[in-house]
Amino acid sequence: MAAMPVYLFLGFLDGGKTKFIHETLCDKRFQDGDRTLVVLCEEGEVELDTSCYSGGKNVTIVTVEDKEELTTAFLEGAAKKARAERVMIEYNGMWLLDELGKVMPDNWQVYQVMMMADANTFDMYNSNMRQLVYDKINTTELVAFNRYSEQVDKMKLHTIVRAINRRAAIIYEHTDGSVENDDIVDPLPFDIDAPVVEVKDEDFGLLYLDAMDQPQKYDGKTIRFKALVAKNAKMPNNTFVGGRFAMTCCVEDIRYVGFLCKWNKTASVSNKGWYTITATVKAQKDKLFGNEVGPMFYVSDIRTAMKPEEETVYFS
Repeated sequence: MAAMPVYLFLGFLDGGKTKFIHETLCDKRFQDGDRTLVVLCEEGEVELDTSCYSGGKNVTIVTVEDKEELTTAFLEGAAKKARAERVMIEYNGMWLLDELGKVMPDNWQVYQVMMMADANTFDMYNSNMRQLVYDKINTTELVAFNRYSEQVDKMKLHTIVRAINRRAAIIYEHTDGSVENDDIVDPLPFDIDAPVVEVKDEDFGLLYLDAMDQPQKYDGKTIRFKALVAKNAKMPNNTFVGGRFAMTCCVEDIRYVGFLCKWNKTASVSNKGWYTITATVKAQKDKLFGNEVGPMFYVSDIRTAMKPEEETVYFS
């Protein structure tokens, strides 16, 4: 069975999802005659009217008023009735994406994920519904902040997104309709060009995100950081992990993250011991990275250390 392309629109109520779908359907580049099923899981101020689209006869709109209605059978039935060749889903901002993943038909394949947000209320959602915000930003390819004006703190919006997703594109739609691309360069709290890059305890999370995202950037750099060592019998004899417990969105989401370290005296370090590690990074392909390029830390010095005041690090 051929894959059904799915375009996923995320965000909270009145964040601009329906407007974005409307503009997409009106775009001549999208009006190629393919039969489109639009699944609306949230009722906002804007309504879709298929008569506005030149290919309106090829657009079928169904609504889901309650989460229990969103089942595999419902989605398959709607797609069959519409004879759909692609699907657009406006997902309810109060529902977790995992719930959609559980009911999505096996042959449905997400092609693109976009998030729309009101620039004036997004910080409020982040403060009060952090888990839901993280859930949406974590997987998106684009975050579009609409209703943006100079009175809004752009850096704050940028920082929230980048703390969760460093790959997503960010755009700002001004109140006059003009669109501005995000061009903020993320500053690092440590000097990456220093002979030895000294990383403070509270900055481990930023080092981890940046080095894992851009291993070539750290190739040849010598870095000193404090870490909780993890090792087990499944690792090569000269390998351990130097890392920290990190919280991304909530207490329930705390997990251990760390760097693969190579040292010929690994046997002398204790599992779950705290150490200050000095190592030179090499960006290399390894089966431990899933045969992708990642940052391997070659240890030159390791010393026992007191655990930091705050054992958990944060990505924001």
